[in-house]
Amino acid sequence: MSNNNIQAKESFDYIVVGGGSAGCVLANRLSENGKHSVCLLEAGPADKNIWIHIPIGYGKTMFNKRLNWAFETQPDPHMNNRKFYWPRGKTLGGSSSINGLIFIRGQKEDYDHWVELGNKGWSWDECLPYFRKLENNDLPLSETRGKNGPLSATSIPARHELVEAFIKSAATENIPFTRDFNSGYQHGVGYYQLTTKNGLRQSTAVAYLRPARNRSNLTIKTDHLVHRVIIENGRAVGIEASHKDGQSYQIRANKEVILSAGALQSPQILMLSGIGNPEHLQEMGIEVKKALPGVGENLQDHLQLRLIYKVAKPITTNDQLRTLWSKSKIGMQWFFKRSGPLAIGINQGGAFAYALPEEAKTPDVQFHFATLSADQAGGAVHNFSGCTISVCQLRPESRGYMRLQSTDPRQSLAIYPNYLSTDLDRRTAIASVKLARRIASTGPLGELLIEEVRPGAAAQSDEEILEFCRNYGATIFHPSGTAKMGTADDPMAVVDEQLRVYGVEGLRVVDASIMPTLVSGNTNVPVVMIAEKISEKILVA
Repeated sequence: MSNNNIQAKESFDYIVVGGGSAGCVLANRLSENGKHSVCLLEAGPADKNIWIHIPIGYGKTMFNKRLNWAFETQPDPHMNNRKFYWPRGKTLGGSSSINGLIFIRGQKEDYDHWVELGNKGWSWDECLPYFRKLENNDLPLSETRGKNGPLSATSIPARHELVEAFIKSAATENIPFTRDFNSGYQHGVGYYQLTTKNGLRQSTAVAYLRPARNRSNLTIKTDHLVHRVIIENGRAVGIEASHKDGQSYQIRANKEVILSAGALQSPQILMLSGIGNPEHLQEMGIEVKKALPGVGENLQDHLQLRLIYKVAKPITTNDQLRTLWSKSKIGMQWFFKRSGPLAIGINQGGAFAYALPEEAKTPDVQFHFATLSADQAGGAVHNFSGCTISVCQLRPESRGYMRLQSTDPRQSLAIYPNYLSTDLDRRTAIASVKLARRIASTGPLGELLIEEVRPGAAAQSDEEILEFCRNYGATIFHPSGTAKMGTADDPMAVVDEQLRVYGVEGLRVVDASIMPTLVSGNTNVPVVMIAEKISEKILVA
């Protein structure tokens, strides 16, 4: 088999496309032994913006188009034809540089279910060594925790009156207190652990790429957009890319091209490379290299329902951000001590619970409790003392899809999320809002919350609550599943259990798009685990 047709100005053993949560891990691990040359390409800039590194700073990066792809979905017919803003990281560290920092693995049953679907090697017990390998947890050593990994799992040191009230009120719904949501068993309420260290965000760019960036066998290219994978004779032999200010060029891959551009852009690159649904590719005028109809299908996301409350006392982050003096005070607290609200982020407390206990075998909803309130996540805070109780269904049945709008790689995909398109999802949404309201109205939290701003007292019937969900529900930033892992006899599978693209040698996808089903919780740490696991597979191949 000849691969000599490609005329490239550079060549590397491994080309990693996307310097995000997975890409930074792969760049570190594949270059670690010094035997292989690795090129990491990231479409965005280096992670130099100060707001990336201040934990609460994602309110500043949420709408910064230099650091954020700022995608928008198509109108969703199940959500009153609303469009949704989908932020995704566009900088080294990817979405781990702009996310909510919450350190969650998911449930044991999530990974065991992947095996039930035919994906050998992905059970909880087989993934646990990589979860332990990646983390440096400040909780006491146990058989499930790691202590020596690159990525910190940091407990929130200070107690907050509102979070304490949320924990005690959740107990009235038989949700037990827990210090550790990551043992595989999630049911409980408590403070989240965060991907922070010494009061600073610890993205994968900080945890993995920074220690590796001076290796002579690792080349990092920022502001370089990958257009497509070059395929010759059924093998990925390189990529076509361009610098933001220059012409397109090609780079050769001696061993593999690895797509880690995320659940939206890895499928886009596959399609632009001629891999996908043949009818759609032909409609777009793209030569079909490999027919894989599952590319861009199976889109899953967690729909966030945000209940907003006025608080009786000026103890919220809204109050701390209201005046120049109070902002200066918390700014100095962070600058001199790396502590206080700026060092924590927005969502301090959380819970995993049952909205439909008679149907769910494991917790089916997740709560994020924020000591501030705003019209949307990352938006300007309200001018009253406020807090937010967010709840999302952990394992939605609804499935969306994506399509190319153009053959220009700079043009985003058409995204169709299809939220609340199944009966189970609608019933879970209604039940989760009712559960949130019960917690908010009882115990010490009920004494602190004086008014429900949203949905508001007028929304009482199931139909009115569902209408609230349709009018105000939003992404909690976990798109997944669009290049799913599956068996060879699954017509919608895109990659095998080693994340190799079916029918194309030398090409893998390593990011959230390979998840056959969405994990129960925040997706950043599972993606880091996936990259740790597969980097080991690549090196021993």
